[in-house]
Amino acid sequence: MASEMAHGAEAGGLETAMTHGSHEEPHASSRTYIAIALVLGVLTALEVMVFYVEALSPVLVPILLVLSTAKFVLVVGFFMHLKYDTHILRGLFFGPLAIAVAIIVAMMALYGYFL
Repeated sequence: MASEMAHGAEAGGLETAMTHGSHEEPHASSRTYIAIALVLGVLTALEVMVFYVEALSPVLVPILLVLSTAKFVLVVGFFMHLKYDTHILRGLFFGPLAIAVAIIVAMMALYGYFL
């Protein structure tokens, strides 16, 4: 009987820990999503502007890469809720991003962009 009570207490404790012990971060508010959308709009406008400014043509690709990376981080972080997911799921997005940037920089170096 004592073992049944101990087992019941353990099961109840486990159930309580599973239901009450999860510390989920709250998701962003509507105001945050609107602010992120505005920032994405500004970043897109900057991308278009940079493309048409002749003085920036020597550094066009690096500027566009930085702006695109910033947009990528904002979209997957907030609109795809990756900011609130585990580190493993974040790595599935940011790991390939780092590989893609490395490939692009390597291709730029191979084709003499940096000369």
